Amino acid sequence: MKITYYGHSTILVEGGNKRVIIDPFLSGNPHAVIKSGDVKVDAILLTHGHNDHFGDSIEIARNNNCPIIAIVELADYWESKGVKTIGMNIGGKYKLEGVTVKFTLAFHSSSVETENGPIYAGEPAGILLTMEGKTFYHAGDTGLFGDMRLIGELNQIDAAALPIGDFFTMGPEDALIAAEWIRAKRVIPIHYNTFPIIEQNGTAFCNALQEKGIQGIALQIGESIEI
Repeated sequence: MKITYYGHSTILVEGGNKRVIIDPFLSGNPHAVIKSGDVKVDAILLTHGHNDHFGDSIEIARNNNCPIIAIVELADYWESKGVKTIGMNIGGKYKLEGVTVKFTLAFHSSSVETENGPIYAGEPAGILLTMEGKTFYHAGDTGLFGDMRLIGELNQIDAAALPIGDFFTMGPEDALIAAEWIRAKRVIPIHYNTFPIIEQNGTAFCNALQEKGIQGIALQIGESIEI
């Protein structure tokens, strides 16, 4: 499994001849190093309905003739825009030719801004993505919650992406607790330094993880790891 970080919460995961992108926020990201037209994937996974997470989903879905996989209300919204979707809910699994997607709890909000105001976009979620026998956990936007322990107990997580930006999500202190609870072998900080209000030190967070015996990897934008 190859994991590439494209800033904010955008992660490209490759394995078993499949490529999926999670929360593709590129055109509105001041630090983005690729454009939506550069993305070649088999599916798009969304954690929730905020522009800094679904950002370029429609363009990528149309360019690749691929589905958007999301919580059902959010999937229904994108289907109304003429793209393929797969609407799921928390706790269920979907298998796509060697790729397994499962949505988990996350504690946040979820909506889509329209010209008539915000519309409800279902519950926010985290994602457990399994390819080639490896499992990647993308926590989405969330605060710390007790059932992260259960996620760690029920799954062997090879790598995880946890938000550390604070203000809208967990900050570094809570993310350190989350990292212990989910029992991931490797933790990648996300959802930080995109905007001034969520500036954090990813290296300091990873150093604190190391002190707890957890491998922390502060990926630079465009950088990858293989697990």
